[in-house]
Amino acid sequence: MNLLDSSGWIEYFAEGPDAEGFGAVVEDTANLLVQTIVQHEVYRWADREGGEPAASRAIATMQTGAAVVLDIDLALASARLARQHRLPTADSIVYASAQSRGATVWTQDEDFRDLPGVRDFPKIKVKPGA
Repeated sequence: MNLLDSSGWIEYFAEGPDAEGFGAVVEDTANLLVQTIVQHEVYRWADREGGEPAASRAIATMQTGAAVVLDIDLALASARLARQHRLPTADSIVYASAQSRGATVWTQDEDFRDLPGVRDFPKIKVKPGA
């Protein structure tokens, strides 16, 4: 099972340098989990970048995976992981969601670096004028 965090989805939708790698995960819908906090973050980004039509298309694509909803058990697990790994709230929810389902987190977010069960693709920085 695989769970993309917001940075992976945004890289995919923005057709960034690592979009192809994340695309392979997105297309494997039988093994795709989508945390609802990630849907929230990606919807906000897509709406800001391309308006409601882009945001709706992003959510439609994300709904091809199985939704992971924050319940009390997951909330408490994420709070423990946030403290243990010094993760921000949304990242701890993503990580707890993946851990609870034996899934791999796919990300470009440095907050996940060196955590077990994470595939980290460091963001490629494009130099201006390059």
